[in-house]
Amino acid sequence: MKKEALMNYARESITVGSKSFAAAASLFDPATRRSVLMLYAWCRHCDDVIDGQEMGFTSRDTPRGSPQQRLAQLEEKTRLACSGAPMHEPAFAAFQEVATRHAISPRLAFDHLEGFAMDVCNTRYETFADTLRYCYHVAGVVGLMMARVMGVRDEAVLDRACDLGLAFQLTNIARDLVDDARAGRCYLPASWLAEEQMSAAEIADPAKRENLARLAQRLVAEAEPYYASARAGLNGLPLRSAWAIASAHGVYREIGIKVSAAGAAAWEKRQGTRRLEKLGLLVKGAGVAVSSRVGMPAPRPPHLWQRPSRAR
Repeated sequence: MKKEALMNYARESITVGSKSFAAAASLFDPATRRSVLMLYAWCRHCDDVIDGQEMGFTSRDTPRGSPQQRLAQLEEKTRLACSGAPMHEPAFAAFQEVATRHAISPRLAFDHLEGFAMDVCNTRYETFADTLRYCYHVAGVVGLMMARVMGVRDEAVLDRACDLGLAFQLTNIARDLVDDARAGRCYLPASWLAEEQMSAAEIADPAKRENLARLAQRLVAEAEPYYASARAGLNGLPLRSAWAIASAHGVYREIGIKVSAAGAAAWEKRQGTRRLEKLGLLVKGAGVAVSSRVGMPAPRPPHLWQRPSRAR
């Protein structure tokens, strides 16, 4: 597939699939931006295939095959892309390009697909640590791959990149609790639900909105130390990359703040940031990136969840 056509595909994927990340991604230098968009396009495609969606939205076409069969196809095509085989589907050609250019390990790609396997298997999350393990697979490992695209090889900085992915996903879970429940998915720890005397089947029940608001606020609060840890890792990134990531950090964190502040009304509309708010957060991100060049960050708090490859 021609490079320009592939770039157009990747650009459309992020423009339609994630307005929150698209604004921040525009701040990367051109070479890094291309690789970031290529990686995003593959991640978006995998998510869409499992959910039977298109660019993050309901597709008019009926998904082919069972979720298990669709997952197996993703695994096989990703394996072929990692092997260097010619790839004609744009999502896998995009992944092959970025994986080759930045020496992204196939293990990371398959760690990401494991998150979709957890969805396919309807994994039940008993504890918050179980929820964080899911967040690692669907978002933390994406942070690791994105960091490699930005030139990061230091394990301590990679830990911070993973933390940002965890924070993003906790925010997404809080925002999408009702939509996920209607789709038959629950990422809340069963132990938390028990404390609210709720079942997973009651998450979408309007009568339980006050209980749900407390659970969402708890998720948003749990994301905070991961956002703080990620911010402390900005000085390990090139300045333009630090600006882009600081901006994405601000945009996603603001979504969590809005979910928390909305209380029981959080799911009456999809929480997000308006265009002017995004512009303000991009400007603020520039200041955060520049200030990250001054001094040394505090060590990563030892109580934070540790990604599997670094767990002791």
